[in-house]
Amino acid sequence: MAEHDPHAANYGDIPVKELQSMTGTGREWTKVSSVTEDRINQSVLVRGRVHRTCEFGKKFAFLTVRKGGYTVQCVVRVADGVSAQMFKYATGISKESVVDIEGTVQFPPPDKPLTGASQQVEILVRKIHCISRAAPRLSITFEDASRSESEFQNLEPGKQVVRVNLDTLLNNIVLAMRTPAKQATFRFKGQVKNLFGQLLLSKGFCEIDTPKIIAGTSEGGAAVFKFEYHKRPACLAQSPQLHKQMAICGDFQRVFVVGPVFRAEESDTHMHLCEYTGLDVEMEIYESYSEVMDIVDSLFVEMFDKLNEICQKELEAIGKQHPFQPLKYLRKTLRLTFEEGVQMLKEAGVKVDPLGDLNKESERKLGKLVLEKYGTEFYILHRYPLAVRPFYTMPCYDNEAYSNSFDVFMRGEEIISGSQRVHEPELLEARAKECGIELKTLSKYIDAFRFGAPPHGGFGAGLERIVMLFCGLNNIREASLFPRDPRRLEP
Repeated sequence: MAEHDPHAANYGDIPVKELQSMTGTGREWTKVSSVTEDRINQSVLVRGRVHRTCEFGKKFAFLTVRKGGYTVQCVVRVADGVSAQMFKYATGISKESVVDIEGTVQFPPPDKPLTGASQQVEILVRKIHCISRAAPRLSITFEDASRSESEFQNLEPGKQVVRVNLDTLLNNIVLAMRTPAKQATFRFKGQVKNLFGQLLLSKGFCEIDTPKIIAGTSEGGAAVFKFEYHKRPACLAQSPQLHKQMAICGDFQRVFVVGPVFRAEESDTHMHLCEYTGLDVEMEIYESYSEVMDIVDSLFVEMFDKLNEICQKELEAIGKQHPFQPLKYLRKTLRLTFEEGVQMLKEAGVKVDPLGDLNKESERKLGKLVLEKYGTEFYILHRYPLAVRPFYTMPCYDNEAYSNSFDVFMRGEEIISGSQRVHEPELLEARAKECGIELKTLSKYIDAFRFGAPPHGGFGAGLERIVMLFCGLNNIREASLFPRDPRRLEP
């Protein structure tokens, strides 16, 4: 028969039933991040995950508890109020389990400074209860999932460490997202999205929502997900392009859309996803499509400045696992014409079709040339050949082989595509036919321009690409919490 423990109420697993019916107890909870010197000799109640357990014999152990990117060392010592049974229970809780710990904040011994926790004080445990137990064996460990790239590059001879590949991380994303870098990446991503909206609102834009189920393609081409919609053919929108233009026709003047877009491309590269978050803008223009590029310039420079200011902690956490250099950008964003870019490439010995598109290698090469010559990793390339742009793109007034369009590059990769749009229905119909698009799928869209439409333009950016390139990540899937690509449909 097990020996009765008079301190049994101080430890144990909390039954689910009790948690289901628990009412407020009035207890005061303390965040792990708030367990500081100000709390010395005070009683605190914290909740977190068991990060690490270190036993020293059968009467003394350290439990490191983690929550919100912070860790605190908890001392479990067999003494008054802590029985041998409680000690055994506490040290037997599996890693990543959720626990409630109550105890007194104290300084560690002077000769034993804390090195394995973010908080420089410790908690002397009086009570410990497990809220949710993690499986004893996990598919990946926190330590392996959060290991820095520099650690692999600086390994001591003969030392081996586990490298968790990206697919394994994505297959176990719930565990991987607990790491500091992942937490920081998606908090940073949220700030990018919020700033995008806030800054546009300050510039007189109105946020709208557009349908993701449409009758035809948004941009032409076959890269759409098709399905049956109440016995009619439909597809998922490749972008909010058609409907944000219709909003301009409805006199909204300046609009933006933040939401999912879908591309059925088979591209399985470090830059492509089948579903991502689009950041789209459309605006009335008065004289030149340079007005749209002006918005890109002011918006992104302001956004980059603000991100560097308010996300220092997140950028530092990302950089510890994925070392990168801060993005170089100018106060006034550099603009080059497509022809100027082609000439730079030719002078560097790269063959380019002057009326074709740039391939990825040429874009990266041009990015290096621009950085060397102008000292920036963020620039605009405009006046693209008309043949490589979507059907709704306005041709140049002085040379119809080119168009009033632009792409924006960051660290040698394209993140934004924009243009002045065709606002005359006859020209729009002609351009759609040239691009092989069935007009019947665009009838309502084209009709919107028959009621009078102001000249307008806009652009679209991928949120994940911005995050990936600003933070120097190697793969766009690192910037998507649950990425969807040609091979991945879960988790």
